[in-house]
Amino acid sequence: MNEKILINQSVAILCDGNNIERSIHEQSGTNTAMVNFNTIIPKLLNGRGLNRLIYFREGQNISSKLAERLHDQYYGSVVPCHKSADIPLSIKATQLASKVDTIIIMSGDSDYVELVTHLKSEGVRVEIAAVKETTAKILIEEADFFHPITREDWFMFTPQRAGGRGKRERTHHE
Repeated sequence: MNEKILINQSVAILCDGNNIERSIHEQSGTNTAMVNFNTIIPKLLNGRGLNRLIYFREGQNISSKLAERLHDQYYGSVVPCHKSADIPLSIKATQLASKVDTIIIMSGDSDYVELVTHLKSEGVRVEIAAVKETTAKILIEEADFFHPITREDWFMFTPQRAGGRGKRERTHHE
């Protein structure tokens, strides 16, 4: 009896944009590396359904192109944060806990350990997606699963020149 098992899970992806950007910049050695959501989202979902994608970003300098792309492709949203994303992301995760099966937190920050513990106590599967080299060991240990973000998950962005358009370059060919 070889019946295929259908995994029907609802997943929310909450991204601490500043943390992930800093980690990628540190690993790539450049500030022009950016998360490639087109490769990472399908990898994180692994056939499960996307309920919500929220990108939390501290500061005023939030790309409207990123916000448009996340909305158009994933019905995602970008949430500007006054200071750090920790508190807004934690509040949203707690609000979503009863609505989803799994929450994937894109951050390696140890500040999320208590959130992970709380969400798991509420019966939510919690996964962490982050650059392993910059992720707190305790966060990896506390999570139900860890997704390493690697060079295949980012691209280099060359800033726009006057009158021109910026372009993307893949980094895993380097």
